[in-house]
Amino acid sequence: MKFSFAEPDFGTRGALAVGVAEGRKLGPAAKRLDQRSGGAIARALAGSKFTGKLGELLDLPGPSGLPQSRVVLYGLGKPADLVEGKAEDLGGGLLALLAATPDKTAAVVVEAGAGLAAPRAAAHMAYGARLRAYRFDKYRTKLKPEDRSKLERVVVMVEGAAAAQRAFAPFDKVADAVCFARDLVAEPPNVIYPESMAQRIKPLAKLGLAIDVLGPRELRKLGMGALLGVAQGSTHEPRVVVMRWNGGARGKAPIAFVGKGVTFDSGGLSLKTSKGMEDMKWDMAGSAAVVGTLAALAGRKAKANAVGVIGLVENMPSGTAQRPGDIVTSASGQTIEVLNTDAEGRLVLADVLWYAVDRFKPAAMVDLATLTGAIITALGIENAGMFVNDDALADDLTRAGKASGETVWRMPLGEAYDKLINSDIADMKNIGDGNAGSIVGAQFLKRFVGDTPWAHLDIAGVAWSKKDAPTVPKGATGWGIRLLDRLVRERYEG
Repeated sequence: MKFSFAEPDFGTRGALAVGVAEGRKLGPAAKRLDQRSGGAIARALAGSKFTGKLGELLDLPGPSGLPQSRVVLYGLGKPADLVEGKAEDLGGGLLALLAATPDKTAAVVVEAGAGLAAPRAAAHMAYGARLRAYRFDKYRTKLKPEDRSKLERVVVMVEGAAAAQRAFAPFDKVADAVCFARDLVAEPPNVIYPESMAQRIKPLAKLGLAIDVLGPRELRKLGMGALLGVAQGSTHEPRVVVMRWNGGARGKAPIAFVGKGVTFDSGGLSLKTSKGMEDMKWDMAGSAAVVGTLAALAGRKAKANAVGVIGLVENMPSGTAQRPGDIVTSASGQTIEVLNTDAEGRLVLADVLWYAVDRFKPAAMVDLATLTGAIITALGIENAGMFVNDDALADDLTRAGKASGETVWRMPLGEAYDKLINSDIADMKNIGDGNAGSIVGAQFLKRFVGDTPWAHLDIAGVAWSKKDAPTVPKGATGWGIRLLDRLVRERYEG
């Protein structure tokens, strides 16, 4: 689907969307259409429940006297309602309605309001629409014509179209990255496994990323016994992918992003139930978010230094699989008693977190992982759990989450929780006593980050959605990219 910007033109055909403020106050464009249609817009409003609240939509078949096939009224709410995130949600909601109509082209008129300047509002609305337009239909061979969207082109009409286009350009690159990450998560596990995912990432070098792929031999040399232990039951060998973006000052310490990439998690010998395995292709969503974040930063030429490190493994049961009771030596030299092979993500992250700290000496580090089901019990699907050893980083992530719509909720860490993973025969064990599961997982990771300011985001509840949201269609969400891009823009650029 193509998105573009243009100065307002009320002679266009197809669908045309115009704004109405709360209290059914017609904006200039809506007034103009109402006059041309002999009052048809006002009569339709009077006979509807539409009040103009932010996000409300009213779809009207093209009134006589107008060239449009349909007119869509969208609610602007009160003057201060249309802030950045709400504009994105509004754009996504509009796109969902327009995509369900038979029109091939649509235009959205955006006018000045108190919340945002018109060009800025237009850019954010187009951003939300781009994110909502995503579909993953490549394996659906029998889609009925009525189930396929006819919409091919959306023109956002605004006075100051050139300014809107400039404001939209970096958002467009972030949307590209989000869609790339969604594709990775949505692919089936017979298509995406460690080697194939690494191959999918390599072409991102065209954006200016430096990309290195480490195979089993390199991982053994680096002593990544924790990661290799998880991978040893699968015929698919592990990979670690390192991505670097150097857009900041030469020699300035980067911010590091680290991702769990379990491309399929059977639980290993601690086998999941069949129901528990159904969604485990997306146990690599943390790694996809890291890939997407680096792609977004490179795509929009961020003035920051950043590195992404992802550990890619498949966790399978077999005669060579890791056993409960095994002891592995991590890249840090610390030994781990593996009591549950289904607590594997923390083993993968242990080695890649240590590698990121040891090699790149980052100014700060954020890891993302679908680490525990317990975080869904605690927070549902509204927030990611945030565990952090640095208050300033916690504040930065909280602000970026609110601004981007990808919100986080700080969870506790502490010595009492840390003691739960002490082992009688190794430096630590990979599970606790069954309580505080998400916190115990985070405490385990904390042992591998040293003094680096670090945050662990448990994204198990937000990586996949079973229903549509304004800017996120049902399925893989690409969660974390917008959050981390915002974090870099506000805290690490310049």
